Amino acid sequence: MTLRSALFLPASNPRAIVKARRLDSHAVILDLEDAVAPDAKAVARDAAVAAVCEGGFGERVLVVRTNGFDSPHAADDLAALAEACPAAVLIPKVDDVATLAAARAALGPDVPLWAMIETCRGILSLGAIAGAARELGLTALIAGTNDLAKEMRLPSPPAPEALLPLRVQIVVAARSAGLIALDGVCNALDAPDRLAAECAEGRRLGFDGKTLIHPNQIAAANTGFGPDAAEIAWARRVVEAFADPEQAALGAIRLDGQMVERLHLTEAERILALGQRSVE
Repeated sequence: MTLRSALFLPASNPRAIVKARRLDSHAVILDLEDAVAPDAKAVARDAAVAAVCEGGFGERVLVVRTNGFDSPHAADDLAALAEACPAAVLIPKVDDVATLAAARAALGPDVPLWAMIETCRGILSLGAIAGAARELGLTALIAGTNDLAKEMRLPSPPAPEALLPLRVQIVVAARSAGLIALDGVCNALDAPDRLAAECAEGRRLGFDGKTLIHPNQIAAANTGFGPDAAEIAWARRVVEAFADPEQAALGAIRLDGQMVERLHLTEAERILALGQRSVE
């Protein structure tokens, strides 16, 4: 599954939901939490359920983010989504395995879970969360960088390096369990250079894609998390080199002045597959 872009939008905004069906975002996250005013929670929930039931999102992965378990709205959110059955339900402020277990019990066995890692306790519980992923039907981890920065009392905006170790931990946990890893949002709406830099850094850290807060950010994420021309060219050379009959049985070869092993062949094949999905 290719998930380079995941756009948050308030489920209380019907025009945004209609527009989302035509956007190039790989995932659409209908938000019942931060983007929805307290007096609009029920309306947003009903709209999210209606959108899931109506469909029309094509290949876009339709996800709904619930309110947190510290909210009086969470139980109603989960009960409604258990019936609607979206592609996934995103649980905010996942502190530990117990949070996800409670969500699984409320949703039943069929709806995949995504987890927002946006608290210090969540960071400290990443190993246990990843270890329970298969049992709980967890398929993705999302870095909740805004809430992490707030909880850590970082200056606003936080220095990029302040959150880097925590983001790496999220990627490591995701990879250990075969999960999707999505980076946090870019708050700058009119700074394309900053967005591009964040996408480039996120990819260097190993994230699959980025969560977004505006449709204008989609193209940058789709491009930034795909392999560039130089990577594709390298991958082709690696595949071609190992396909050479004289080198096909070797465990390691010399290419471009570097030692290249079969683990690099596996990575090259992955890059070429990503590149192919970029043009489909």
